[in-house]
Amino acid sequence: QVQLVESGGGSVQPGGSLRVSCAASGFTFGDYFMNWVRQAPGKGLEWIATINRDGGTNNVIHFVQGRFTISRDNDKNTLYLQMNDLKPDDTATYYCTKCNSRLFVTCRMSREFAERGQGTQVTVSS
Repeated sequence: QVQLVESGGGSVQPGGSLRVSCAASGFTFGDYFMNWVRQAPGKGLEWIATINRDGGTNNVIHFVQGRFTISRDNDKNTLYLQMNDLKPDDTATYYCTKCNSRLFVTCRMSREFAERGQGTQVTVSS
């Protein structure tokens, strides 16, 4: 049974930083691409970043480039999202998702968001 447990969210002021984590179990973590997605209040799920199996390749959506970094530790079965220079528009619930596609570029499609955890809330305000 796939389990994804996000943690590390919180409230920060604009310009602040947070690192959110996702502990994975129930599957061979290192065999799968992984995503971070988010959902702002009143909006749908939005793809943020994908990382390949060994962590050597990643892709992030343009408006977080240079601020957010996705990484993974396959020995610990854990996915991370380091978020710097946070903005009020980054306020959302952040989810990790297991990408079942064998094609890296298709992980950003909404059908790959189905297997996700309960999320961790990030609030950016002054």
